[in-house]
Amino acid sequence: MSAIIYKIVPQALWREAEEKSRFDGAPVDLADGFIHFSTASQARETAARHFAGQSDLFLAAIDGTKLGAALRYEPSRGGALFPHLYGTLPLDTVLWVKPLPLGADGAHVFPPLEGE
Repeated sequence: MSAIIYKIVPQALWREAEEKSRFDGAPVDLADGFIHFSTASQARETAARHFAGQSDLFLAAIDGTKLGAALRYEPSRGGALFPHLYGTLPLDTVLWVKPLPLGADGAHVFPPLEGE
């Protein structure tokens, strides 16, 4: 399993996180009590299921090894293990942030992801 995990975030929420130097989570994360992440192999399905048709998104790559015990892999969609962070995301763990545009077919266009 790759040490890099991914978060799809609306650009406005990410800009707020940059101002605070931490990401507290999107509304769904706050409601669930943890920040939802995806592995490289899960990110495209996450985008299709939860962000269909949404533009103005960012994809953030995070070094999961820097999150310690607060990061847990737990069963979710179809029993697959998804990374969940119980706490805030410090921005110094973020490796990069890139736009996640919609392609002509309506699907998000992903950059190459480590661990695919």
